[in-house]
Amino acid sequence: MSYWIYLVVMAGVTYLVRAVPFALFRNKVKSRFFRSFLAYVPYAVLSAMTFPAILDSTGSTVSALVGTAAAIMLAYAGKGLLTVAVCACLVVLAVGFFL
Repeated sequence: MSYWIYLVVMAGVTYLVRAVPFALFRNKVKSRFFRSFLAYVPYAVLSAMTFPAILDSTGSTVSALVGTAAAIMLAYAGKGLLTVAVCACLVVLAVGFFL
């Protein structure tokens, strides 16, 4: 029985999250500050969900941090997503091998 309660609550929450913005913002948002704020929300949420998972993804926090640093440096250098991901994995593997 509790499964159905959880399912109904999650459906309600999902619906509200998607329906409330349509109800509140009928016209285009004209505030430059608010538009820029909304533009960065997806990146902030993705970062907040991803970074803790990165730290727990390996057996060692040190190798996770070194791999993250390598990925950040490669991404900042303009490398592609596949290159960044493969190199970060290889760095984590190498650091984990030496630890």
